[in-house]
Amino acid sequence: MKNIISDKAGKRRAYWVDEIRKLSGNFSNDSDRLEKELEAEIKKSGIAALIDHLRLCGNIPESYGHDTSEEKLYSKYTDALLSLSYKALGLKSLVLKERADAADVEAFAKDYSLVADAKSFRLSRTAKNQKDFKVQAMGGWKRGKPYAMVVCPIYQLPNTSSQIYQQATTYNVCVFTYSHLALLLAFSEVESKAKAQQLLKTIFQTVPAINPSKNANDYWLAVNKAMLTFSKKIENLWGIEKQAATESINIAKEEALTFLAQEREKIMRMSHQEALKELIKVHKIESKIKTIKAISDNGLFSII
Repeated sequence: MKNIISDKAGKRRAYWVDEIRKLSGNFSNDSDRLEKELEAEIKKSGIAALIDHLRLCGNIPESYGHDTSEEKLYSKYTDALLSLSYKALGLKSLVLKERADAADVEAFAKDYSLVADAKSFRLSRTAKNQKDFKVQAMGGWKRGKPYAMVVCPIYQLPNTSSQIYQQATTYNVCVFTYSHLALLLAFSEVESKAKAQQLLKTIFQTVPAINPSKNANDYWLAVNKAMLTFSKKIENLWGIEKQAATESINIAKEEALTFLAQEREKIMRMSHQEALKELIKVHKIESKIKTIKAISDNGLFSII
């Protein structure tokens, strides 16, 4: 079976991981420059390039240090992708500059508006709780808008039970994935932007109608059904994105494991004194490798 995610998409990912590392320094100036460069690339290469980004942006590169300027700028990168996605669907959208107690993105359709947040995680991160997703907080950050959305990497979302689903249905916040968003963009291409906007609104209206519970199956059954029953054209796109979601996991794992293998080799080639200083890091690398290898498809696209 031919791969959905092309080598070109992988090279685009590698370019931006490196570009963010080069750009990071002055956060305010760098984030503006990043947004403009990203927007220019999408304008030149089209929706397909934006879909490439969405499929691979969910994992923070292991090569970025914790709480570094690269990691902060990567967060701005995913916010910019989210805003560009809404624009590609025909909405007006902007990335907000304020960082505390507010959503990162706003978007406006003709008959509705929303706030949104983009989430990304390291594959090696083990303990994620509901606070990491900020679902409840998003419910309070609508600022008068009817809808809110938190967009996450599909393979990092709980597939059995979690408070985030109860919070989503209670506070009317749509928990969504980059994979589902990529599907929406593909649908806008084969159908129309107007129809894609209608589908987005249908998804928003579905969430508060779900009976509040921690059950992941109940939540995703409702969201997935709302999308699949909206148009017959969704079914083919669904199969494509389902395969792409699986491929994205393998690509993310390979990227992370390759970096950690290089780090381990670097440590092993150190002098005795250098190695002693880095000894504790070796243990962290082995732990990260174990966590990354355990990542797998959680089947959220199969809940239909």
